Amino acid sequence: MTAPILIFGWGNPSRGDDALGPLFVEHFAALAVRHPEWGEVECLTDFQLQVEHALDLQGRRRVLFVDASLDAPAPCSLVRIAAARDDSFTTHAMSPQAVLKVYADIDEGEAPPCWLLAIRGERFELGEELSAAARQSLQAALQLAADWIDCQ
Repeated sequence: MTAPILIFGWGNPSRGDDALGPLFVEHFAALAVRHPEWGEVECLTDFQLQVEHALDLQGRRRVLFVDASLDAPAPCSLVRIAAARDDSFTTHAMSPQAVLKVYADIDEGEAPPCWLLAIRGERFELGEELSAAARQSLQAALQLAADWIDCQ
């Protein structure tokens, strides 16, 4: 059976603050174990979003996409997103909005309600460690997500 809530983080753990998405998912999965009142939550990670990830939305009640961002206000931002075909649709890495659009196209219906949690990052170079600012942003993002899941 599919868990009603999906937490999906992506990024490259070898590229400094780009590791924020997968690190968030790792920490959130541990947090979810301590909060059975949240119900069943599935946590997934990948290096990037791809067309195939549209299938991960099937049977969900809510989805939280999580990624590192140079553009997000510090420490993080949480916004509801909608399906949209964008330039990422034809690249090897997609936006979450494009994944929702693929879902709508293949499922012939609306995607479940989805949000994007963008965590502010500063350093994305290959071989970099997670920055101190990113560590603080990660903690703030975990609290924001806990509040998000409590509102279901």
